[in-house]
Parts: sequence; structure tokens; C-alpha cells
Amino acid sequence: MTGQVIPHDVLGTGSERALLLHHWFGDRSSFDPVRDHLDGDAFSYAFLDCRGYGEAIDADGAFTMEEVAEDALAVADRLGWETFSVVGHSMGAKAAQLMLLDAPRRIRSIIGISPVPASGFPLEGDMWELFAGAAQNPGNRRAIIDYTTGGLRDDAWLDAMVDRSVGRSSAPAFRAYLDSWARVDFHERVKDNPAPVLLLAGANDPALGPEAMRATWMQWYPNARLEVVPDTGHYGPEESPEAVAAAVERYLGHLAR
Repeated sequence: MTGQVIPHDVLGTGSERALLLHHWFGDRSSFDPVRDHLDGDAFSYAFLDCRGYGEAIDADGAFTMEEVAEDALAVADRLGWETFSVVGHSMGAKAAQLMLLDAPRRIRSIIGISPVPASGFPLEGDMWELFAGAAQNPGNRRAIIDYTTGGLRDDAWLDAMVDRSVGRSSAPAFRAYLDSWARVDFHERVKDNPAPVLLLAGANDPALGPEAMRATWMQWYPNARLEVVPDTGHYGPEESPEAVAAAVERYLGHLAR
């Protein structure tokens, strides 16, 4: 499979570079709250829309994590970025791991925000039906977002998240990505990978919180570090943008030294 250059934009001109991949319910605008807190003099950030989302909402594709990884590497090629880190939010972090497997010399580190592990995510019975039905039913999307933020966000916040998700993703792409991020397991391929990894887990995330990180990512990546983001669920960039930006830049700055 050959990647294609998907819609993206770049913030900053710094020498330490990071490419950002969004979560299942968002497009690249899901990182907008973080942008105001980023240092564009020290770092460069490329924000991407996966096929079927945002400016790529009408793009054809297989809508798999493998395709996301290939497209992201194509964007890096277009930007002339030989090496860079990858910041992946939720499903974006699963694609980031495939980028690491495909181009290990190019990926300086992975920063996972509530990141889906290489093993996928166990969804069975009614829970699978809830997630699978979210492509067509905004109520399902709302229930999932409410659950994964610990039931702590108000109606206006939840409604805004759902409205953006519905408006900025195509239902077929949304549904197809679920099979790829939830059900495909390649954790045997990443076991003992020496890449530097930072895991940002929301303290209020019941799905991919600190315990899930310890049971998956930290078992497979010997150089993984876990930071817990307080008062935050699954959507750190939207819930705690300043804290997420600070953690990302501390880690990237550490790599640069």
C-alpha cells in the first residue's frame, strides 16, 4: 500500500518535529485547544486529517490503521522530515506504532494520549453494539464520550463533541476504522521495542486510563514512561489542553538534549 498526502497544516518552525494523529471522534481540529499552548519557536508540529475526516472527509480509502500510517509517512516525506516524533491520540496512537514498525529509523519517539495499544481494545456483546452503532447513531457517540470522560462533563460539552464528530467524519470511514483499531492485534510485533514512549493517561478515563497503560504499553515498550493527567478523561487535548501541551513539550525537549 502506498500512502497519499492527506490534508494537513504545520505550526512552528523549530528543529524538534512532531506529527499529530487524531482520535476516532475528532479530526485534526480536535488539537485546536492545544495549539495556543505550543512553542512554535522550539518545535514544529504537523496536524493531519485521516481519510474520511475533516478536509479529507470525501477521500476514498480502506480506512485502516495501516493506511493512516502510510499516509502520515507520505506527509512527512512531503514536508522533508527525515526524523520526527508521533503524537497519537487514542486510535492515532495505534497507527503511530505501525509507523514505528514501518520506519523505525525515522520515528524518534511516540507520545500516546489515552492511546489504543497494539493489541486493540476488547469490545464484546452490548459494548461492541454500542460502538459499532455509533457510526449511524449520534446518541451512541454521546454515550461513549460520556462514559470515557467518567460522566463528569456537562451537556453542552458533550453535545459539542458529538456535533463535531458527526459533522467532520463520514459514517463509512468512522465505522471501518473501528474494526482496525479495536480488533486488530499486532502486540507481538512491538514487544521489547526500544523506542522512547510517553503515555499520557487521563485519571478519569475508565477505558484507557493508567491501569490499561500498565497492562499493555508498559509491558511491551521497555522505555515507556507514564504520566497521569488529573481531572481528565479520554480526551486530554479537549479537556486539559495546557497540561497536555506542557507534557508533550517537556518530553520533546528531553529528546532534543
